[in-house]
Amino acid sequence: MANSNNVTNHDLLIYQKYLELIYYTTNLLAKFPRSEKFALSTEIRDNLYNGLSHLIRSIKLYNKREKLDNLFEFDVALSILKVQIRLANKNHYITEKNYTFWSQSVTDIGNMLGGWISSCQKR
Repeated sequence: MANSNNVTNHDLLIYQKYLELIYYTTNLLAKFPRSEKFALSTEIRDNLYNGLSHLIRSIKLYNKREKLDNLFEFDVALSILKVQIRLANKNHYITEKNYTFWSQSVTDIGNMLGGWISSCQKR
């Protein structure tokens, strides 16, 4: 059984899922209209890597308070990403199929994150 100082399978699973989200998003952003290459597309990419930074810090941190702070920042990045995805869908930069898959991926990561936050708060 892993203690709070070790990387758990859960940590690695959310990390892997987030990397898959980054790969998927990168492919979608390449299909955005040229007019959005330096606007919404850039904001989404920046937000994704900001989230990745908080996720990696959360995995590596030992201090419970700092870990929770980074997990909450990661949660904020996911919330912003949900809005950005809705905006991309509303502006017809992505298909409904892309929207459904992209949104579900973010929701799944958010659910995993919620479980991780809860487990950290109980320790």
